[in-house]
Amino acid sequence: MNRRDMLKVAGTAIAGATLFGTQALASESTSTPNRKKKALIIGAHPDDPELCCGGTMIRLKQAGWDVVSVYMTKGEAGIKGKSHEEAVAIRTKEASNACNILGVRPIFMTQIDGSSEVNKERYAEMLDLVASEKPDIVFTHWPLDSHADHRVCAILVYNAWRRLDYSFELYYAEGMNGTQTAYFHPTDYVDISSVAEQKRKACNCHTSQDMEPLYQKWHDPIEKFRGIEFRCDRAEAYIHIRRDTSDIII
Repeated sequence: MNRRDMLKVAGTAIAGATLFGTQALASESTSTPNRKKKALIIGAHPDDPELCCGGTMIRLKQAGWDVVSVYMTKGEAGIKGKSHEEAVAIRTKEASNACNILGVRPIFMTQIDGSSEVNKERYAEMLDLVASEKPDIVFTHWPLDSHADHRVCAILVYNAWRRLDYSFELYYAEGMNGTQTAYFHPTDYVDISSVAEQKRKACNCHTSQDMEPLYQKWHDPIEKFRGIEFRCDRAEAYIHIRRDTSDIII
């Protein structure tokens, strides 16, 4: 079966909404009387979860999920001419405002923007956070990325997935494909056509990053391109990592 036929069959199976194997965005409720399903979106910097997965976050919230936006750093090095302390105050406020628009809960971790680490302590920090949140699905950066912080984030999340005995579904998201994300061939899509403006509004909370020109150059085109692939106006795309294939990924 070629790629186009695969998309056609998979899209028909779940009414063209998403290719998630868990059918997370199906029309029926995804919650139980005692517990909502939970998604963690783990990004390296303030703005990464919103840019990569903002539409999916909104769709999951609409389906009754508990959604958490996790920031591995607080964007310490992200504003030219500002000290780390000044940048943290600005960027965490921007991220909190974006989360309010998306209707999700923010968590800020303790790594430093531009100096993130992979070591025993950082493995433990990520493992503890994920274990405490008990997610059903986790989204994070695709590890083949030109930004070192993105690669670190992907490695730490992958380790947590394995250490927690594959207890949640793991999806990799794309960033600025062509300048950061590389060799990204999606397995899953989410139609974000109905929530694209809300996503964009959340992303534009990050005014310190001169977001609108960045969005127009990189994120707007990829949303439209993934929409063409999935036969809708706009989509976000993912790579679903499965236990039986995970050893060939990292």
